[in-house]
Amino acid sequence: MSAITATPTTPAAAGTATVQGDLWSASSVDWADIMEPLERPLFEHALAQPSLRGARRHLDAGCGSGLATRLARQRIEEVHGIDAAPGMIAVARARDPNIEYRIGDIQSLPYRDGSFDVVTGFNAFQYAASPQEALREARRVSRRGATIILATWGEVADCQAAVYLQALGRLLPPPPPGAPGPFALSDRARLEALARDAGLEPLSVHDVDCAFVFTDLEQALRGLLSAGPATRAIRTAGTEAVRAAVSAAIEPFRTTGGGYRLQNRFRYLVARA
Repeated sequence: MSAITATPTTPAAAGTATVQGDLWSASSVDWADIMEPLERPLFEHALAQPSLRGARRHLDAGCGSGLATRLARQRIEEVHGIDAAPGMIAVARARDPNIEYRIGDIQSLPYRDGSFDVVTGFNAFQYAASPQEALREARRVSRRGATIILATWGEVADCQAAVYLQALGRLLPPPPPGAPGPFALSDRARLEALARDAGLEPLSVHDVDCAFVFTDLEQALRGLLSAGPATRAIRTAGTEAVRAAVSAAIEPFRTTGGGYRLQNRFRYLVARA
């Protein structure tokens, strides 16, 4: 156990983290095999930021099945990952047992103050019950002057995968007022304001294109239905209804060869603690 880790906390986080952890655990292998690699350009772009040079300790908050942590390990000596989904953490540990992974809530990080030189959150903070509290926790566990990177979906108009998310939404009951969602932090001004409210200094915002490319409909459905919102839709409306809705939503993006290509733009903010 690393010296920077505080006394272990209860593995199953409460509230939103427990719900999200369950949803994102359901198809963690399909997520790791199909979807997570599609975001690799985002991970590589963010991890190449000049402010990360010389960093020795890195935390990926909401690490999923661990691709970003494995890429970070190529540059940074000590890398940690934490996620609310036990299924994702199981996959991450199996793929690299040398990285320390923990199950936990990004709004209550089980690490000491000032532990890290870098904290990243790839498509994680917008799913927290309170993104501001999650970002404050990221700041707490960062040393003074550390780099914090918050990555999210770009604008809806720049993300063709939005049609699939909208199709899922139509199969779900209305969310409670103020509930976070995939595009909750996409607006640049809102992203920068969130960072300032959490006590961070926004430095720059970057957009990265990531194409979601699938060889055929079955692979597309396996991948797209491995996400937490899709799991919730399946539990609400049934597998067949969800498969039909998503198939119809992505039909405009079918290629002449029978595959699918959905072009998306992700956005990330670089801030200083």
